[in-house]
Amino acid sequence: MAPRAHKRDSVSLEAELFVQLLRAADRLAQDADLLIKAYGLTATQYNVLRILRGAGPGGLACKGIGDRMITRDPDMTRLLDRLEKRSFITRERQTHDRRVITTRITPEGLEILKKLDEPIDALHKKQFRHLTAAKLKALAEALEEAFPAAIPE
Repeated sequence: MAPRAHKRDSVSLEAELFVQLLRAADRLAQDADLLIKAYGLTATQYNVLRILRGAGPGGLACKGIGDRMITRDPDMTRLLDRLEKRSFITRERQTHDRRVITTRITPEGLEILKKLDEPIDALHKKQFRHLTAAKLKALAEALEEAFPAAIPE
């Protein structure tokens, strides 16, 4: 008789939900990554551009961008270097505090986001097509209650 794999008799609802959320996030991210890659960006670069668009003309310091990231990037400087090289952002050292560098999105950065807005929206509609508007709203509210946003985007 072959030994049986060890399995817990009962898994908590929280543990089950944790795994379901990880699986859902991975699946959603894979679809988005493929779409974003077709436009020559990584998901992290796209996230930075979205953050800077939301920040408006005042831009943000590197720490402000990092605080708003969906996933943390350990090398924000190189990430910003790549975006600057492609003319999607500009960086300016502040005269009042030379330690602070403000990053702003450029017209080219806004243009690439504009090209992605409709396809991304269509992807999200496709990803959640099986849920009614009421269920989507309830899910969004439950997730916000469980994980309140520290900084609005």
